[in-house]
Amino acid sequence: MNNETRANNRLMLKKLVVMSLLMFGFGYLLVPLYEKICDVTGLNQVVKADELVNTQVDNSRLITVEFDSNSRGGLWRLSALEKKKKVHPGELIEVMYEIHNPSDFSVTGQAIPSYGPTYASKYIKKLDCFCFKQQEILAGETKKLPVVFVIDSDVPLDVHTITLSFTIFEVEGGRTSSAEG
Repeated sequence: MNNETRANNRLMLKKLVVMSLLMFGFGYLLVPLYEKICDVTGLNQVVKADELVNTQVDNSRLITVEFDSNSRGGLWRLSALEKKKKVHPGELIEVMYEIHNPSDFSVTGQAIPSYGPTYASKYIKKLDCFCFKQQEILAGETKKLPVVFVIDSDVPLDVHTITLSFTIFEVEGGRTSSAEG
């Protein structure tokens, strides 16, 4: 190689090293830079859990929610751990149901919700519910099953009590004896 080519190669190497250092520095400073931009613009505000206030909660009203349950076929015992609860519309609520299979075989079932008054169903927004999927209850097993919901703040003013009821049905072919499973 001649001297001119070596000089060009050294110059290119120096440029590449400088560019690599600049790119590393930019990547390193990106997080603090992003946080500064967010502070200045008000984007991506982080709220601590104890500062969080749900502005959708209507604290001026209380609705009594009654929890009911039924089972078809007599295989399970499904019951709410709380029979009723007073809640504010817009408030996030979690209640637990308990299911027990006293038989000596496993059973798969599906819960179907119903509401009273019937038109209240459009104001109850379930976020998590054991009714969303089939439940396998092993022989002799007891499970706690959650329901997480919100009553929409647009619920009519004449609604003072809502009944949330679940009926659990056996899924066809959903039985297995303890000897099989």
